[in-house]
Amino acid sequence: MARTRIGRSGRGALLRPTLRLPALFLSFMLLAGLAAPAAGQTAAPDAVGGKPAKELFGAAATPAPLAARSIGFYSKGCVAGASALPVNGPAWQVMRLSRNRNWGHPELIDFIEEFALTVPKVSRWPGILVGDMAQPRGGPMRSGHASHQVGLDVDIWLTPSPGKELSREARETMSATMIVRPDRLDVDKAVWTPDHVAMIRAAAREPKVERIFVNAAIKKALCRDARGDRAWLTKVRPYWGHDYHMHVRLACPADSPQCRPQEPVPVGEGCGTELDWWFSDEVLHPKPSKEPAKPKPPLTLADLPATCTDVLLAR
Repeated sequence: MARTRIGRSGRGALLRPTLRLPALFLSFMLLAGLAAPAAGQTAAPDAVGGKPAKELFGAAATPAPLAARSIGFYSKGCVAGASALPVNGPAWQVMRLSRNRNWGHPELIDFIEEFALTVPKVSRWPGILVGDMAQPRGGPMRSGHASHQVGLDVDIWLTPSPGKELSREARETMSATMIVRPDRLDVDKAVWTPDHVAMIRAAAREPKVERIFVNAAIKKALCRDARGDRAWLTKVRPYWGHDYHMHVRLACPADSPQCRPQEPVPVGEGCGTELDWWFSDEVLHPKPSKEPAKPKPPLTLADLPATCTDVLLAR
C-alpha cells in the first residue's frame, strides 16, 4: 500500500472541547487531592470508588496529554496520547460525530488514512465511511462495544462514501447498508459486490492488521468469491453482528509494551468446517435458556491496568 501521509496540523484542533467530567466526580478528586496528578503518577483506584469505568471514560472529552501508547487488552484497557482522525479527508468521512469516538493510537490514524486512499484504487468506491474508533482516552464505552478500548479498533462501514461531503445531520441519521440476508445464511446478493471483496482484501493484507471481524455470512461470501492469493482470508474472522460494517483491529504497536496482544489467528483460510458451525441451529436458532442469564457487573477502574488511572486523571 502506497503511504500517502496526511498532515497532522489540523488534528490537534479537531474536537478539542474542555474535559467535562461530572461535577461530583471532580469535587471528589479535589477533596482526595487527586485532581491533577503528575504524569506517570498512579492515583488510588478508591478515588472513584466503584463507579463503572464506562461512565468515567465516557465523560472524558479530550485525550490524555501523555506519550501515545495502548494499554491493556482490546476489551479491558485504555489509550494515552490519542490522536483524532479528521472528520473529513480526501477519501473518508467520519460518521456519528456526536459520539466523539474518532480517536485512536497514531498508528490507527495512519492506517485509516492510508487505507482510505487505497480503496478507490482497488474498487469503484470513492472512499469510506468510518464508524466508531475509540473514546479520547479509550476505556469502556457507555454503549455499543466491549472492545474498542485501546485505540486500535475501527469500524468501517460496508457502504461506500457517497462522493460528496455529508452534513453533520446526515452523519447522525444515515443508515449503513445491511449486507446479510434476513435468514443470516448468506449475503444479500442485491447489495454484495466485488468491491466489497476488494476493500476487505486490501485491509487484510496490511501487515499491521491483526484481525477483521465480519458476520459469518460475509466470511462465507469472501471464501466463495476470493480469487488468486487467498492467504489474507485467515485474518477475516466470523463474529456475531458485524452485518453492515467490518471491524478492523491492529496489532499492538512497538511503542506500547503494556498492550496485551491476542492469540495468533488459527492456521488456514477459515473456510472449512469451522465456518459451518456459524450456520447451525445452535447459533441461528438457539433454544431459550431456562433461566435468564445474570448480567455481568460493569468494569470498574480497578479492573483495568493501573496505568489507566493515570490516563483518566492526566491533565
